[in-house]
Formats: sequence, structure tokens, C-alpha cells
Amino acid sequence: MAPPYSVIRRERTDSTQDDARAAFVDAPVLVVAAGQRKGRGRSASDWQTAPRAMAASLALRPDWEATDLPLISLLAGVAAARVVDCGLKWPNDVYRDGSKLGGILVEASDGVLVVGFGLNLWWPEAPAGVTAVHQEDPGPSAAGEIAERWADELLALVAAGAAAWPREEYRARSITLGRQISWNPSGQGKAVDIAADGGLVVVTDGVRRTLHAGEVRHVR
Repeated sequence: MAPPYSVIRRERTDSTQDDARAAFVDAPVLVVAAGQRKGRGRSASDWQTAPRAMAASLALRPDWEATDLPLISLLAGVAAARVVDCGLKWPNDVYRDGSKLGGILVEASDGVLVVGFGLNLWWPEAPAGVTAVHQEDPGPSAAGEIAERWADELLALVAAGAAAWPREEYRARSITLGRQISWNPSGQGKAVDIAADGGLVVVTDGVRRTLHAGEVRHVR
């Protein structure tokens, strides 16, 4: 069962990540907006915003061991897949039919995690390789509805504990497993499994290794 949390709704803001971190005191807080002026993706990359979009950030302080915290990113993806039918590109991108639907961003500071979920709700002329949840404009209420359902799922998963993380569910949603991939700086191999700690298991020249961070690209 998900713990209670507060919700702050904004039409536009500079960054829901920054807002959620600033608003957190001692209980989870969700900030949701239809757009961001300074939204960012992983590695501080800029985040493109659809005409109808959702930017949601959930600040929380999990009672977890520090070594287990990287799993939160994968749990956020599972929560997203439960709310929006999608596939998961390891470790934190959300896809549908081969095109990017959204992304997950996890930032930590002084024991507080801020988990962001950016989602394209409607984009009639989306750039190549990008898609959206709806073919028609779902209206302004859609962002808040999806964000709260996602937060409910994520908080329930976190409350269950790291040992109970739904690894098989993540595997079933993975669009990375079974594919040839490359990763920085110059690695190449085949993705074959998701490790118990959330790492991506790859095979290169018959040797298995586990990736825990870095840019992973699917090789077409």
C-alpha cells in the first residue's frame, strides 16, 4: 500500500525536479506540471516538451540501504508501464512501438530522492523517433491523473522493499533484452538479462559482464 503524499499542481514551471526537492520536508511530495521551462534529462541533457505533456517529480526518502537505491529508477519504469502501456529501455527510457514515449530521471541529495517522469501525452507532429500516449488531445487534466496513478504505483513498490522488486515484470517489459547494444566508451555486446541489483547483463565475445550506468544504445 502506498504511503500518503501531497500533490502540487502547476501549469508550467522551471523544473518539477527542483520544485519537488524544495517542497520536501518529511513526507513524499509529488509535483506535476504540463510543461517545464528548464526541464532536463539524464546527464543534464535538455528535455523536449510535447504540445500536451506531463512532467512529474516525486520526492521521497526511502528507508533503503544505499546500495539498493539504483533500483528506484527501474521501479519508476515498472510503475510507468503499469499506468501507460509501454516498453522499457534500460535503464530509464519509456518506449512504444520503437519510438520514445518518455523518460525517467532520478536525482539524489542528502538522502532525498527526486524521481522524475516525463511523458509525451499528445504530439501531432512529433520528431522522428518520438511518439505520444494519445492520438487526440486528452485535455489538461490528463497530466495530473497519470502522474498520481504513477506515484501511487511507485510508492507502493518502494514500500514493499528492495528485496521484493518485480524483476520478472521488468524483464517482460524490457525492449533491451535480446538485442545487440553498444555503450560508452566503446563497448558492444548482447543484452541477455537484468541482474538482481538492476544491472544490465551483457555478453561480449562469450564473456558476461554487468553494466550499472552509462549510455546504452540499441544497435539496429
